[in-house]
Amino acid sequence: MYSFIKAARFLHRPALRHQRPLSVVVVVACMLSMTATAFAADDRSPLVVVSTALTDTVIKQVPLTGTVTSARVAQLSSEVSGLVRQVNVEVGDRVETGAALLELEREIEQLTLAALQASTRQASAELADAKRRYEDAGVLRKQKSISENELRLLEAEVEVDGAMLKQQQAEERRQQARVERHTLRAPFSGVISDRQAETGEWIQPGDAVLTLVAVDSLRIEFRVPQEFFNRINPQSVLSVTLDALPERVFDASIDTVVPVSDSSSRTFLVHATLNTSDVKMTPGMSVHGKLGLATGREGVVVSRDAILRYPDGRVIVWVIDPGSEPPTVTEKRVTTGIGFDGQITIRDGIKAGDVVIVKGNEALQEGQQV
Repeated sequence: MYSFIKAARFLHRPALRHQRPLSVVVVVACMLSMTATAFAADDRSPLVVVSTALTDTVIKQVPLTGTVTSARVAQLSSEVSGLVRQVNVEVGDRVETGAALLELEREIEQLTLAALQASTRQASAELADAKRRYEDAGVLRKQKSISENELRLLEAEVEVDGAMLKQQQAEERRQQARVERHTLRAPFSGVISDRQAETGEWIQPGDAVLTLVAVDSLRIEFRVPQEFFNRINPQSVLSVTLDALPERVFDASIDTVVPVSDSSSRTFLVHATLNTSDVKMTPGMSVHGKLGLATGREGVVVSRDAILRYPDGRVIVWVIDPGSEPPTVTEKRVTTGIGFDGQITIRDGIKAGDVVIVKGNEALQEGQQV
């Protein structure tokens, strides 16, 4: 049996000192038949799962609590005052860019626009007539039938009528824009999260009537204690769990570290995004995170499952005795340190390379064969 453990230790020895997770040798059920052949029928040695204590970089994990937020949230208001004629959306509706969300009564504005359009047509006709008379005068001037002064007067009339036409066209466009502003349109795609106006209400410019939230660019906001500000960067390891999906753990990337501290809570803001796009989220969801920060130290680490804690304060691990054949176990009292990624550091009690038991270690006895 020990030969299997030694072979597994060799095959699973990590190529790099910082490779994770810890090498774990699982004694599979198919080995039972091999054990039965190699040992006597009365062998009652328990089956165990072992791993090797390694030297690794110690990571400090900082627990965080955050919220899913949107990068774009807008309180929408009208540019003109007026009576609400119709609200086209309800809370929860998804809208696209440019969609008509709310309409104000515009009858008077449209009548004004119609009058300006008529004035523009009149100015255009007057300009056309002035141009025609100027061209005729040019012919008569060549025949010496009219004076040069009369020709110049007709030319000036063309210029004045042209300027009047441009003025009327500008007034018409201005009124057309004013009419269009009686319709409130979505500035970007998103979901209506709040509605503060109803048909028949009078609203003023700047009055918030709808709240629009973009849901295609969500991020997670964490408040991080200020003591970690200088140790966080975009390469920091971050894992998150959504309260809506507690059974899944997602890797996340830090996008922005906002360099403004909240003086009341002594925290600063961190923006992060998930490294996967197959998760359905909505703004307001609560999130729990674990931020991994390198301590700059190395130490002996083992799987958390290797640690046994007793009511009297003892903390022990079971170690395979390297000099025994067949293998036996020895109890080692240890002093633990920081835990991270399913591992825990050992400050004292065992050394790197020791083979520790991570499964089947609950009922072992000193010197017992496994």
